[in-house]
Amino acid sequence: MLSKLLEIITGAGENSITPGELSEKIPSSNPPLLLDVREESEHQSFALPNAKLIPLGELAFRTDEIKAWKDKEVVVYCSHGFRSRRGASILRKNGFAQVRSLHGGIKKYSGMINHAGCE
Repeated sequence: MLSKLLEIITGAGENSITPGELSEKIPSSNPPLLLDVREESEHQSFALPNAKLIPLGELAFRTDEIKAWKDKEVVVYCSHGFRSRRGASILRKNGFAQVRSLHGGIKKYSGMINHAGCE
């Protein structure tokens, strides 16, 4: 029960992907599709390669733009992971089958990548 509570509080769990898992999947032969739900100014400062930007406040009205993604692996991300969990939930409610949120967001991902490159 405690582990389930920690998953809820931290956003970890079956509906999330860790930065380490994502960093292994991006260069693979079958990378996930990436959806950035931050605002445009945030996206311009740093974004994952080939990510599609749809700000969270617009996502519910713009899912038709990514309807081809419904049966593909999709990773939703934001700065810290809060908006991406909401975005992933919106996508699941709209029939997207394989959606996960980036645990800790782009901040945790970029910190992990930077530290890995320094070792």
